[in-house]
Parts: sequence; structure tokens; C-alpha cells
Amino acid sequence: MFTTTPALSALLLTLAMAAAAGLIGSIAVMRRMTLAADAISHVALPGIGAAILIRGNPILGGLAALLAGTLLVWAIESRTRIPTEAIIGVVFSAALAIGSMLTSGKDLIDALFGAPGQPGGTEIVLGLLAAALVIAFAILAEDRLVITLVSPDLARTAGIGVARINLAFLLAFALTVALGLRFLGVLLMGSLIIIPAATAKHWARSLREMRVIAVALAVSSALAGSIAAPPLGLEKGPLTIVVASALFFASLLGRRGE
Repeated sequence: MFTTTPALSALLLTLAMAAAAGLIGSIAVMRRMTLAADAISHVALPGIGAAILIRGNPILGGLAALLAGTLLVWAIESRTRIPTEAIIGVVFSAALAIGSMLTSGKDLIDALFGAPGQPGGTEIVLGLLAAALVIAFAILAEDRLVITLVSPDLARTAGIGVARINLAFLLAFALTVALGLRFLGVLLMGSLIIIPAATAKHWARSLREMRVIAVALAVSSALAGSIAAPPLGLEKGPLTIVVASALFFASLLGRRGE
């Protein structure tokens, strides 16, 4: 199916993105950020629209908007008592409105559902490095993230910078979303982060087991979507989410039957 080096490289980037999504999604689900996670991905839209207007790289524009939005959410959260989900909701609404004014027609469809075609060599290399960075953070910071999740006061007592680790997680989340913008777009990338993790939570008995299952499900969904979409004449991104959703509902049926 994939006979050319560019296609193989693009597939590798897709699978690395999916692995990062599974790891970050596990923490997001445990932090009860399922709805907020989907909203964060929409923050990329103004950056994509601005990049298209100036004929720049839409992925870099989306990444810039995601990082700026993440820093804004973190800054407001650290200075007020407003819940993170509420802040993200406000930023999401503003970003969606601005993005819809900057982008229209086919550009808007590509931004929402992913752009067709293969990424360039530079984009693949940078994407793989970014995915490796997210995966390394999710693994190395696991204990600090868990302690902070269970008890911020306990984390502070243990010498963990709660504000810093929360910011690092939000930035890793934003980077993961940026990795999937070409493949899934702002509308569907949040789904690949949340659905495999939600499925894994239903089956796992520990956080580490949940992370392994979530990564396996995310990678399997992305692989199935990438392989099955061309012969079916479908877009890879939406088919990937359909596969992930089917696995979620199948897991519910399987569990009920035990």
C-alpha cells in the first residue's frame, strides 16, 4: 500500500502523533478534561487562518495560536479562581469566532478536517521530533503528573512546582494537537486524544495499564484509517475517528458480556 519513502515517512509521523495522543489523552481523561480537550484544538483555527492570509505555513500558524492560547489559559488560571474548563471555553469561543472570520471555503474545510496530501520532509522531521518530545515528557513526568492530580498540596510538599507542571502538560497537549492538524484538523484531533483514553479507562486497572491500552488503540485507529481510507475513497482523518469510536462502543459491549 505504501511504496514510496514520503508515504512511509508520513505514516510514521501519523503513528508517532497517535502514540503521543494516547499518552496525553490518558492524563487528560484522568484530569476530567474530556470536553476541554476538544475545545483546545479549536484554538488553532485563528493561527491557521492568519497563516493562510499571509501565505505562510498553516501548521506553524496553528501551533503558534495553540501555544499562545495555552499560555493565556495558564496565566488566567494562575491568577484567578476560575476553573480551567471555563477559561478554555471562553478562549475556545473567541478563537472559533476569530478563525471563522479569517478562514472560509475550502481552506476552512481543510482546517476543520485536515488537509489532503503528504507533508514535506521538513514537516515530517520536525513532527517526529515534536512527537518524541511529547512522549518523553509524558513518560518522564508521569509521577509528578499523578501526584499533582491526586493532591496539589501533597505535590507542593514533595517539592513539585504545581503551576510549572500544569503549564508543561498544557503545552504538551497543545503540541500534540498541532501534530494532528494536517491529518485530522482542529475539529477531530481532540477526538483522537480523548476516545482511545476513554476506552482504555473502561478496561484498565491502573494508570500505566491505561496508558499502554490508550496508545495501542490510538495507533491502531490511525493505522487502520491510513490503510483503509485510500481504497475506500475516504479521507483518512474521519475514518480514523470512526474506527476509534467503533472500538470504544465495542469495548462497552465486550465488558457487558463478561
